[in-house]
Amino acid sequence: MNAAHKSNPDTSPDIFRTPQQRVHVEPQSGNYSERLNKLRAAVLGANDGIVSVAATVVGVAGASADRGALFLVAAAALSAGALSMALGEYVSVSSQKDSQKALIELESRELAEMPQEELAELEQILRDRGMSDDVARAAAADLTQHNALKAHLSFELGIDEDDIPSPIGAAIASALAFVTGAMLPILAILLPPAGVAIPITFAVVLIALAITGWLGAVLGGSPHRLRAAMRLVVGGALALAATFAIGSLLGTGAIG
Repeated sequence: MNAAHKSNPDTSPDIFRTPQQRVHVEPQSGNYSERLNKLRAAVLGANDGIVSVAATVVGVAGASADRGALFLVAAAALSAGALSMALGEYVSVSSQKDSQKALIELESRELAEMPQEELAELEQILRDRGMSDDVARAAAADLTQHNALKAHLSFELGIDEDDIPSPIGAAIASALAFVTGAMLPILAILLPPAGVAIPITFAVVLIALAITGWLGAVLGGSPHRLRAAMRLVVGGALALAATFAIGSLLGTGAIG
């Protein structure tokens, strides 16, 4: 490998490289928890937008051919769903953030009030992880001298004080993802001619779910990509079939 290549490594995602070109990158670096939280919110938001809005519009389309009513229902489902997803993510991540901050404050207070007991606790944690007594004692002393709070948060609680997820970021990611996902079934049901709108919507939704399932597995590092995609496709197909059947029955009953 030449020097130029070493100084300018290929930073494109692994999914665009051959196995020989891939390099090992530590996923925990660079605000990993924050990025993972936004990814999770975005994937969940997109999937929920696709499935919930598709099921709603397909159910209404099964009951009525009125395009005006279908548009109003789609707009209502889109707005309510996006707001609900954003609020849910904000509340959830806020609770997580508050818990982490409370643990950080507690650990800071314990370090200030009983430093020797905390040092002994860190030594024991390191021993439990396989270090000998002498190495654990020296390592605990070095870690405490360098950054005692960071060491205890990491080894004792598994927290990084510089990597706390943002509730607003998660809420925005979830809402935007929901809107993006929801637009697929809305456009699929409204743009084509009425006679083929429902079959096209089924096809578009199932293809979109397969893609999001596969992409979520890739970005999350899971090797079970086909399984993740099929799980979403099967679930989405069942949801669409159920709502369409219910809509058709209600529509028939209303007409009769």
